[in-house]
Order: sequence, then C-alpha cells, then structure tokens
Amino acid sequence: MCPNMPRDLTDLLYPRSVAVVGASATPGKIGHALFSNVAGFTGPVYAVNPSHKQILGRPCVPTVADLPADVDLAIIAVPPADALRALDACGRKGIRNAVVITAGFKERRGEGIERERELVRIASAHRMNVLGPNSFGLISPRARLNATFAPRGAFAGTIAFISQSGALGSAVLNWAWQREVGFSFFVSLGNKAVLAENDLLAALARDPETRVIAAYLEGVEDGPEFVRLASEVTRDKPVLVLKAGTTEVGARAAASHTGALAGSDRAYDAAFRRGGVLRVRTVEELLEGAVALSQQPLPRGRRVGIVSNAGGPAILAADAAADEGLELPPLSPGTVASLVERFPAANIANPVDILADASADQFQDAVEWVLADPKVDMGLVLTAPHPVLTFAELARILAAAHRRHAKPVVASFLAGEIGDEAEKILSAAGVSAYFEPARAVRALATLARYREVQDRPPPDRSTVDADRAQARELLGSRGPRLGVESLDLLTAYGIPVARGGVARGPDEAEALAQDLGEEVVLKVVSAEVVHKSDAGGVRIGVPGSGVRDVYREMVRAVPAATGVYVQELLPPGEEVIVGIVRDPTFGPLVMFGLGGVLVEVLEDVAFALAPLSRGEVEELVRSIRGFPLLEGARGRPSVHLPALVEVVERISHLAADFPQIQELDVNPLLCYPDRVVAVDFRATLG
Repeated sequence: MCPNMPRDLTDLLYPRSVAVVGASATPGKIGHALFSNVAGFTGPVYAVNPSHKQILGRPCVPTVADLPADVDLAIIAVPPADALRALDACGRKGIRNAVVITAGFKERRGEGIERERELVRIASAHRMNVLGPNSFGLISPRARLNATFAPRGAFAGTIAFISQSGALGSAVLNWAWQREVGFSFFVSLGNKAVLAENDLLAALARDPETRVIAAYLEGVEDGPEFVRLASEVTRDKPVLVLKAGTTEVGARAAASHTGALAGSDRAYDAAFRRGGVLRVRTVEELLEGAVALSQQPLPRGRRVGIVSNAGGPAILAADAAADEGLELPPLSPGTVASLVERFPAANIANPVDILADASADQFQDAVEWVLADPKVDMGLVLTAPHPVLTFAELARILAAAHRRHAKPVVASFLAGEIGDEAEKILSAAGVSAYFEPARAVRALATLARYREVQDRPPPDRSTVDADRAQARELLGSRGPRLGVESLDLLTAYGIPVARGGVARGPDEAEALAQDLGEEVVLKVVSAEVVHKSDAGGVRIGVPGSGVRDVYREMVRAVPAATGVYVQELLPPGEEVIVGIVRDPTFGPLVMFGLGGVLVEVLEDVAFALAPLSRGEVEELVRSIRGFPLLEGARGRPSVHLPALVEVVERISHLAADFPQIQELDVNPLLCYPDRVVAVDFRATLG
C-alpha cells in the first residue's frame, strides 16, 4: 500500500457481518463476555469454537475455514500462537479486517516481539486491516456493534474516541454511559502493530457522523505523517489528545544546549501546535473538552461574560479565566444601564454578581443582557443552592438563552447533585454543567483555542536562498563535532557571522588579530570540549600585543586543542540562542530563547518543528517570557526583529535540508538595533 494512500476502514468500522474466533459459552471467560456483546449486532454473527454448534443462539463453526465467504470482520480472542494461525486463516478466507484482542505480543518482550513481527507479516501478505494485538476492542454504535468485553457499550454520538490503553478506554466508556455521552466510534489501538493513530485519523476525518476526535496516546508511530494529517483534519474537525509519558525516561548525553533542553514532550508540544491539535493534560479535560466541542458553537473570540448569584465562585471563575488566557471585558454601556436599573444593589461589573436572593426572572434578564452584549463572545453562569431558585428553573433559562444566542454557554452548579429534571433540560439543550467553576472555564477555553486553530492562515512554506552545495561540502568534510571554526556553514545560508579565522600557532593568531581590531576574542578549537567557557577555552578582550601569549596559555590549558579561533570583539548586545535538535519521532526541532552561558539555568526557550515560515518564526520569538527585553523593555533599545526572524527562519531550513545535523547551537546570536550577528557555533553530525 502506498504510504500516503489512506486505508479503507469502512468494513472495519461499519461491518455487515462479524465472526468471533474464541467465542465461549462459559460465563466468566473473556470469550463469553466478548461474544455476548457482539451477539447484539444486528447483522450476521458467527462464533468459531470447535466444541459447540451454537453459542447464545448464534451459529458456531469449528474453524475459520468453515465460515461463510462474506464475513467482513473477525474478532480474535484465542492464545497468541492460535491467534496467529487464526489471523492467517482469516486472510486466506478473504476476511480483510480483524481485531486481535489477544495479548502476549511485543508488550511482553522476548518471544512476544517475534510473534508481533509474524502478525505484521501475515497482515501484509493478505492486505488486512488489523487492530491490535492487545486491543480492548472496537465499538461502532451506529452499526450496533460492541466488539469489546466491557460490561456496557456506548450510546451513539458524534465523538470518536481512540485509546492506546484498554483500561483507560474501559473507564471512559463507564464515564460516558453514566453521563449519556455518545460516541461515533470507540477504538482501542492496542500495540498498533498494523493500524495506528494515523490510519484512524484519516478514516475519521472522512466520516460524516464524527464531529470531534479525542485520543489518549502514549506515542505516535509516524510523526511527520501525523502532523500532515492533523493539519488537514483540524481545519474541519477538532482533535484533542491526552499524551502520556511527559517526562524523559533516562538521561540523554546531549552535546548542545538545545539537546539538553529538548525532550520528547517538547517535540510533541511543537508537533501538536503545528498540526492544530488541542493538547490536554487530564482525562477529565479530554472528555469535557470533547463534549463541549460536540455541543457548542464556536466563539468569535476569548471574551467571557459571567453571571453569578454567589460572589466567591465568581471570583474563582475570574481567576480561572485569567489562567486560561480568557478575557473578562467591561460590558457595554447599554448592558450596564439595564443591569443597574434591574439590580440597584448588585455588583455590576464582569463578573456580574446579582446577589443570592435573585429570582428566576432576574436571572433570566441578567443572562439575556450579558449574552446579547456585543463585547461578550461566551457566557458562564454560576449558582449555589438556595431556596429562591431551583436548579431546574435555571436550567430552563440557560437552555432558552443557548437557543437564542449563537454563543457558547456553560454553567457551574455548585452542588453535589442538581436533580434529574435539570440534568435532562441541560443535556437536551447541549449546555454543559460543572461543579467546579474552573472546569467550566476550561471548557470555554477549549472552544476558543479551536476557533483560533480554524482561523489561522495556512503557513507559507517558501524556501530561503542559500548556497546548499557549499553547505553540503562543508558538512561532508568535517565532523562529527563542529565548533566555532565552522561558522562558515551559517555563512552559506546567508546568516551574518562575526569576522574571524582559525590559527594553528601563535604567529597565525597574531596575524589574524591585526585585521580584527585593537582587542579580539580567542576561542579554543577542540572537538572534545563542549562548553569552552567552563574549560578556560574562551578569552575576551585580548589586546593584539598579548595574543601570542594567550594562545599558548589556552592550548596548554586544553590538551585536546587543535588551534584557536581568533574573532573580532563585538560590542554588547542582547544575547539569544537559536538551536536545532533532531527528534526521533518528528524530525528537526528549532529552539529559540534568551542566550548566553545561563541558557540551561533560565530555560526561557521555546520549540517549533522545522522548517518554519516567517509567521511561525515570529510566533516562536514572541512566545518566550523574555521577549519584552528584545522589544526594548525599561529604556533598552529594541533589537532588529525582522533580521532576527530571518536568521531563525534560515537556520530552520538548514535543519530541514540536512538530516545529518543532529544538534546545533548558535549561542550567542548577538542582536542589535540595526543587525544580528552569530558569534559562536557548535553542531553534532550523525
């Protein structure tokens, strides 16, 4: 199959007939629980078990070979060795889709790895779509298929849920059942031996019943393809991902600042941003965000209007809004005038606190006026229990307001339970209610984030002019570690560098210094010394008369030195770092941050996938905490931002053009009001 040709998963997701290999008539066994669920399928269902003629009223055949010829999907739940034979038999029978529930493959290591290789070989030989092994199963509610061993299935809905964890998937099904949240599909990926997240992403993008895609992932198999697919899918459908494994497992011997600061989680952050994926940090945020996106309209912006009859919760909501980057704008004069007249004793600001004794009619007026305000993009209504207003009354008010205004509306009912009547009213209206105000705010923030994903312009993928032939020659003739003596690699990409050259002896050093000014900088040349400053390998402000002596001192201090780089002494400027590190999943990452010797201490850095467009570079540069220093904070001159952006863009293309560059640092890149200049450099080649 062509790598970029999407698999046809129609018969996997919407099968017309299903067989369960390993179906059991014995309660308490996985094969029985699984077949009990599958037996509810409305189409033909067959059991495969040599000990029975019939199970749960459905026909049972002894082997896969005895199945009818028109089976679309096989569910395999037999021991590992038998599972491989069954899968091969399915392929020979012409069954092109299978879900392998069986565990005991690569997750068990040892011989399990070889078993999984054999499974992949069988699937490839028969051109099969295989979910698993070690999968919890598949649910297709509109096809009335529950091919899992979960005690409950799923309601039909518009959220597609993909999980790399069967246990988490089971918990999500239970959560959704209790809240009557429906799914278009529930898919447990298992070990992802054949079908992985990209296959499902492509299929779900084409599915008209799926409005939102939510996923729990522990890793991505093909990073560049994931980013490409996500970039296309998220323009029409939101994709939320809870990525597990956010910390680095084991230390990494990095040869650069960028390598030390980068980690797989930073790469996932950068990849998700590039693809428009909404990253969440908890299961709760994943599910509640998916529900909000499936029910609510998208806001025009980040402005929230809050109405509350309880001051404390309103303050908590305001704090949460600030944490999420949402705005609480002052209301329009007309809105304020109406509220003041109706609530003369209330706090008429935003949040609007209409006080604890507010009646249903008063709540209705306040909610209506705030939502109608042109300065408000989204509404949040909070209430605490009291005898004047029932939750059902407020639910009807919110449902009506949600119908009248094309704006998102969420609620926070600060009570252990709000009653069946209120829950039914809110559910029918598509208004989500939460106990904790911060959760309600987070749902609004998710809606705003996706609106911004949809509104972003397509990135400009233009190339930069560079002498790539010279760069290729330089990289081929040096390595595996490059230092300041290889600044000419940057010159080949049109990046300004400080003047200088390599001296192999004191006489050469003195001669070079004469052309570079009264004072110069000396930097030891050594492939074995990573941090030259720490090893005494950098001397700044050396007068021309002292160059010979300092050269000898530095070479003696660093036995591995092969020479000294003599460089012009530049005036102080703002120091930034631009780096490259190659992530094994997603490829080259560009790092930008405040530079100098303390970069790893401050860690004020940001990452993005290479290559970068001009707009993406501007976003990257502005994302660090120290950006005000570059703009000219506290009377400092502003740096030449267009020149800085161009240099970062060019370095990003250098990373994309030459995969052999594993790590690279330009640190510092000196920034001035009229120019930027690269002063130091190091790189590691693969």
